[in-house]
Amino acid sequence: MTEMMTVIAIEGGKGPAEALKAVQIPRPEPKEGQILIRVHAAGINRPDIIQRLGFYPPPPGSPETMGLEVAGEVVAIGPGAAGRWKAGDRVCALLGGGGYAEYAVCDARHALPIPKGLDFIQAAALPETVFTVFANVFEHGRLRSGETLMVHGATSGIGTTAIQMAKAHGAKVIATARGADKAQTARKLGADVAVDAKTEDFAEVAKKEGGADVVLDMVGGDYFAKDLDALKIDGRIVFIASLGGGEVSLPIGRLMQKRGVVTGSTLRPRNPDEKARLAAAVEALVWPWIEAGEVLPQVDATFPLAQAAKAHAHLEDGAHVGKIVLTMPEQP
Repeated sequence: MTEMMTVIAIEGGKGPAEALKAVQIPRPEPKEGQILIRVHAAGINRPDIIQRLGFYPPPPGSPETMGLEVAGEVVAIGPGAAGRWKAGDRVCALLGGGGYAEYAVCDARHALPIPKGLDFIQAAALPETVFTVFANVFEHGRLRSGETLMVHGATSGIGTTAIQMAKAHGAKVIATARGADKAQTARKLGADVAVDAKTEDFAEVAKKEGGADVVLDMVGGDYFAKDLDALKIDGRIVFIASLGGGEVSLPIGRLMQKRGVVTGSTLRPRNPDEKARLAAAVEALVWPWIEAGEVLPQVDATFPLAQAAKAHAHLEDGAHVGKIVLTMPEQP
């Protein structure tokens, strides 16, 4: 008899938060190179909302359901995946999809041990966020110790993580957020300078601080001109989203004067080998920071799996600080 599990599906294929419904589907079995995880908690990310709206399909071979990161226990090992993991191991993992569920499969190379001192809820907030910051700030942005990172959306899951990782790396951080309370939160997380973007010109503040070597931008739109203004010579602007507008005007002469680099990336479509490389690099660099207490996931709220619609609505409201996490029902 096929074992069933609860997952969150999008009623009608796409729609508002209210379209998220709990349904029963067969429990997956790990294929070649995969492990099966009994999920205890699953992180929610803005790409999940984009997928719910019908604009971000999963990569080929990934589940159609949402969920890019989970934490839980290994319960089965697929062919060719024996080695590092055994049943009962506590892991968190980066997924191509399918995390809003009681069980999830993943490439065994994309799972990492839960850092010492963290519970499942905290661990579920790590993979998508930490991998994204590492790939974009440390690799594409080439942030070095002693340089200055300017990060927008400072109280988002990405923002709170970027502040802490940059500080652990020895960088100076200028953080921007919309509202005085959020700016104060950024300071508490370690930002050297926090800007209320509602009332202050972040480019002017950054220039008074000597400028930014790297800008992590998830806003786009009219932020780009100010990013370029704030940039130091040889600086790098890295885009990971465009919540404020996907088209910008590029003053080529100004870019040339700054010798600037404008780049960006996505994480989900990367091939499995590239994600495995990132996992190994993240474990080597970031996991020690987490276990030393220098980087800690900020969890704003948790919701039971069946309340995924409320969790998405909470993320869309924009008042959260850090990550929102789904928790699974108790299993016998």
